[in-house]
Amino acid sequence: MMQNELPAAAVAADDAAPPVAPHIVFEGLRKHYQGARGRVTALDDVSFAIGRGEIFGIIGRSGAGKSTLLRSINMLERPDGGAVRIDGTDVGRLDENALVRLRRRIGMIFQHFNLLSAKTVAENVALPLRVAGVKPAEARRRVQALLELVGLGGKADVYPAKLSGGQKQRVGIARALVHDPEILLCDEATSALDPETTQSILALLRDINRKLGLTVVLITHDMAVIREVCHRVLVLDAGRVAEEGEVWRVFGNPQAEATRALLRPLRHDVPADLAAALRPEPRGAGEAAVLRLRFTGQGQPGGVSLPALAALGPGARLLHGGLDRLRGHAQGSLLVSVPAGALREEAARAALLADHVEVLGYVDA
Repeated sequence: MMQNELPAAAVAADDAAPPVAPHIVFEGLRKHYQGARGRVTALDDVSFAIGRGEIFGIIGRSGAGKSTLLRSINMLERPDGGAVRIDGTDVGRLDENALVRLRRRIGMIFQHFNLLSAKTVAENVALPLRVAGVKPAEARRRVQALLELVGLGGKADVYPAKLSGGQKQRVGIARALVHDPEILLCDEATSALDPETTQSILALLRDINRKLGLTVVLITHDMAVIREVCHRVLVLDAGRVAEEGEVWRVFGNPQAEATRALLRPLRHDVPADLAAALRPEPRGAGEAAVLRLRFTGQGQPGGVSLPALAALGPGARLLHGGLDRLRGHAQGSLLVSVPAGALREEAARAALLADHVEVLGYVDA
């Protein structure tokens, strides 16, 4: 196997770094539950920080502790140890009145919308304002402005039963924004939606983040959601931090086995028919070697430069694969075949294009 390790690329012009000022800080967070079979650890010494104004993703398998971690931000789940600090304040030490005020600075949207079927769209959005004692005229003004923001300006008097799943989630987002929060928590907000609707909701979250400057924290089990919308990501595995970093770095070169497992559905694996035809050694003249070229995004200074297969020899053929553009970095893998007799020369050329080059085997030309 040949590998070409290149220096990390400079951040491309369209890969704007998220703000670095900490907004939410987790310090040694621990949480345990007493289950039917004994003590269950949900969070185990979790420490990291979320920057002000960024979209931060938390991902992991079912039972990894994602929801417990998210709900510790507004103290819907109180940790057994450690601290959660928002703007430097330990929220676990707040009294009940201060906690109510804090929760009004934190909006939350859910997987299953949690709308009241007997109330209209406008009434659902206005409910938190009624509870807080906001005057009706001011409540109507805020509700209408938020419905316009989420693309439901003409749906104020419609009941939830007449809405699609995506429209219901937009109502949930509007309701989460009625108190002009600084933080928006998204608890599997797209899990109940079809792929096309998911894309529209993620675009809306990006737009809200940009227009309102909110810090958005979302949990999901879907790496494609993280890739689409987040600046940085944390991978939880059995209550512990498995990996954390900028999304393009984590996707391009995952370090933890838990991350690699979550990314596997997005990978371009070797097709079954090609895998069955591969041989570990060449049997004679006229065969082709199959190379896997992997792009982590590290080796493209100045931005994205897709590999030109013409840089390989005239006998090179593209067999399979694909590349994605993720925050200014090309990532993915390509399978190419090259004449086995020129393998050393062709692999050296491939190493100038890709971050990793691997010889998978040999096939008939």
